[in-house]
Amino acid sequence: MAQATFSVRMDEGLKEQFDSLCADFGMTTSTAINVFARAVVRERKIPFEIASPQNDDIRMRAKASLAALRAQAKKDFPQGMSLDEINEEIRKARYGEGG
Repeated sequence: MAQATFSVRMDEGLKEQFDSLCADFGMTTSTAINVFARAVVRERKIPFEIASPQNDDIRMRAKASLAALRAQAKKDFPQGMSLDEINEEIRKARYGEGG
């Protein structure tokens, strides 16, 4: 199989850390890049999640909001009511009936 050269620019400190870690794994940086490329081709996807920190922040805020809603619902849940009674209360609220 013919070989091709692949050149990548990256931060010098990151390269040193990557080279060192690859050596700890008992492989060269070139071997590690080849392992990565083979995994991408085989799986037809990047073999790990790539996410924006902003998405993580949004996800965390959404989880916190959901937890707050659950806590409020638990506090306000009409104890001892059947599902039919709860649905009747919802119907009354929607149509402005009684109180």
